Amino acid sequence: MDLSKIKDLKDLQSLLELMGKFELEEIELEGEGHRIRLKKAGPTVQREFVSYPQSFPTQAWSGGPAMPQAVGGGSPGAAGGPAALPANVREVTSPMVGTFYRSSSPESEPFAKEGDNVTADQTVCIIEAMKVMNEIPSGVAGVIREILAKNGESVEFGQALFRIEVAL
Repeated sequence: MDLSKIKDLKDLQSLLELMGKFELEEIELEGEGHRIRLKKAGPTVQREFVSYPQSFPTQAWSGGPAMPQAVGGGSPGAAGGPAALPANVREVTSPMVGTFYRSSSPESEPFAKEGDNVTADQTVCIIEAMKVMNEIPSGVAGVIREILAKNGESVEFGQALFRIEVAL
């Protein structure tokens, strides 16, 4: 192809149509002192950044992911999934990926210990995400029966952190 004949947008558009027709990601042409290279943009990666308040309010929070809540255990999975929890036990799950801390500082007492009574709006831990300390409430009133995460370890979104026994 004589590249010196590519003079306007219509000629480039023809090359782009050829790329689409033959599903080409990139085309490069050289000749007579001219060079042209067309490359499709790679697949775009969409990222979602969610901002969490410093501490979660006790009422429903609008404008983002739902406020973390204690959830009941589901039914056992078909392929040996998690065992069902007793009807009076709720799990507090992590609302984000981050680092789990039981207290506000290494010198401070933990927010909650096994056997402690907690209220629904009581902070039971902190999840650090991107240098922001997010206080996590229990979501239910009851007695902490198990602490499932270890202090200073990474936790995943939805990971169970505590098991709380509630009065039915």
